[in-house]
Amino acid sequence: MDFKKLMLVDDEEGVRRFLGLSLMDLGYEVRTAENGRDGLALFDEFHPDIVFTDIKMPVMDGIELLKGIKAQSPDTEVIMITGHGDMDLAIESLKHDASDFITKPINHDVLEFALERARERVSMRRQLREYTENLEKLVDEKTRRIVELERQNAACQVVKGLSDALSDAARSVEAGGELFNELPCLVSIHNRYLEIVAHNTLFEERLGNRVGDNSFDIYSDRTSPGNACPVQKTFQTGKGQRSKETFLSRDGEEIPVTVYTAPIPGKDGEIELVLDISVDMTELKRLKDELLTTQYKYQRLFDEAPCYITVQNPDLSIAEANRRFVEDFGEAAGRPCYTCYKHRDEPCEDCLVKKTIGDGQSRQRETVVTTLSGEQKNMLVQSAPIHDASGAVVQAMEMSTDITEIRRLQDHLTSLGIMLGSMSHGVKGMLTSLDGGIYRLESGLRKGDRERVDAATRTLKAMIGRVKKMVLDILYYAKSRELETERVDAAGFLRDTAAIAGAKAEAAGVAFHTDLPDDLGELDVDTAAMSAALINFLENGVDASEGRQDGRVGFAARREGTGVVVTVSDNGMGMDRETREKIFTLFFSSKGKKGTGIGLFISNQTIERHGGSISVDSAPDKGSTFAITLPGASG
Repeated sequence: MDFKKLMLVDDEEGVRRFLGLSLMDLGYEVRTAENGRDGLALFDEFHPDIVFTDIKMPVMDGIELLKGIKAQSPDTEVIMITGHGDMDLAIESLKHDASDFITKPINHDVLEFALERARERVSMRRQLREYTENLEKLVDEKTRRIVELERQNAACQVVKGLSDALSDAARSVEAGGELFNELPCLVSIHNRYLEIVAHNTLFEERLGNRVGDNSFDIYSDRTSPGNACPVQKTFQTGKGQRSKETFLSRDGEEIPVTVYTAPIPGKDGEIELVLDISVDMTELKRLKDELLTTQYKYQRLFDEAPCYITVQNPDLSIAEANRRFVEDFGEAAGRPCYTCYKHRDEPCEDCLVKKTIGDGQSRQRETVVTTLSGEQKNMLVQSAPIHDASGAVVQAMEMSTDITEIRRLQDHLTSLGIMLGSMSHGVKGMLTSLDGGIYRLESGLRKGDRERVDAATRTLKAMIGRVKKMVLDILYYAKSRELETERVDAAGFLRDTAAIAGAKAEAAGVAFHTDLPDDLGELDVDTAAMSAALINFLENGVDASEGRQDGRVGFAARREGTGVVVTVSDNGMGMDRETREKIFTLFFSSKGKKGTGIGLFISNQTIERHGGSISVDSAPDKGSTFAITLPGASG
């Protein structure tokens, strides 16, 4: 072995130079340092096998350097260099495991002798380590071999026991023993010539007496050894087989079976026989077919039911949805129900499914949903629990029936009742005013007071006009009536409408801005109905902005093609998507008890009957903008 890396540490430059040259002449790669601290740093980098160090040095002496080197590398040989007066320190260094020490001036022969002893110690230590490692490897290998032999011996015993058991089983089948006759399986024994040598009673009842027949003859799709059957594969591979096959019964009918084969070795260890145990799968196949038929039937019922059906998990994600639901609301599996139905980001406050999963009780309520096409539908929603085998509620089924047409008829009748009820007070007040006007008229006529008669006449005309308008409104809400359109200047009509709404804005402390240019052209509108519709939008904007420090409502219009686009905007509370989709539904109101939910419904109908359309742009706390497009005057 070569030990050619040597480090020399001495504070005298002459010693480092001349002793270093001598060590190089002896064939060593030499690195030097002038004190213990530098020497310790050099040791970390150089990793020498042998170190020469002076005992007395500034910064860090040789004893401290020795301790540092031995702490890192106990096997490194450290030779101390000392003067004649430093013998006590030299002996001290030996206590700290120094290999040797030499005195100054250094004799060349002594130097070589010290190096030779250091090399021998390094070599001996490495050989000892290699011997130890080899011995440990040898012990590990022998131990593993012993364990492996023990495992093989145990496996051989298991195989022998299994072989004996299979041999006994084969003899039992051949002898017509009761063991295999009691099994509800088709059991047969086959020899190496692929012949059936024995089978149990059930085998004979189902397939007939097949002793002496070829092993492959009992299969429906194997007519020669060229198409290997499980028995033949077992002889070929020496391993048991498992496969799904089809037997031919004694009547020529096919019997689906699952075949299990096992090799039976003889005394010479070669496979002598094969045990075939086959399980009749006819009943299982029938049950599977019935299950598939039932699943298909219920899936058809699930998909064709005239309502929307979903099955939901406890986290409100949709596990299944029927075809009608997917067609109108999109693929739903894995999505929360409230994103599909309501376009919400969080569950509904009064979630039926959540309550049903919590207590196992069925529930129902009405709600409004929006389809992918934007169509709004009134739904009667019912929930029912789904239990597992232990009776625990694991899911809930939600069925939603479209009752839009029913609600439309109900809403029409209900709106008429509400209108009549709310207007009855107005009628009563107008009748009182009529009575007062008649009294003043009679009084004026009796007294010959012309001025009093004229004032009473004006009051009566005004009241009669109001009665006429109210009756027309009642007729409008009660049944569809033809619009009484007239051609008007769009700018003038919109300014008159703005003047009415502006008064309410001023009273509410809301800034009201208009941008109604003169070049808007003409419109064919029912002025009373259209004015009421636009005022409804403006007053809603005032209500939404009221109470805000900088509340404002804008009313603008612009010419677009042949039509006019009227814009009503506010900086109020705004609306989320669910509210935007419901605002034109009868009796839906975001004002709580302050709103009836009728105004926007009627306004939307009015604009649609004029051939117009409405678009809404709104977000929570971002205000709302209604863009109402009206066709221009025709001809």
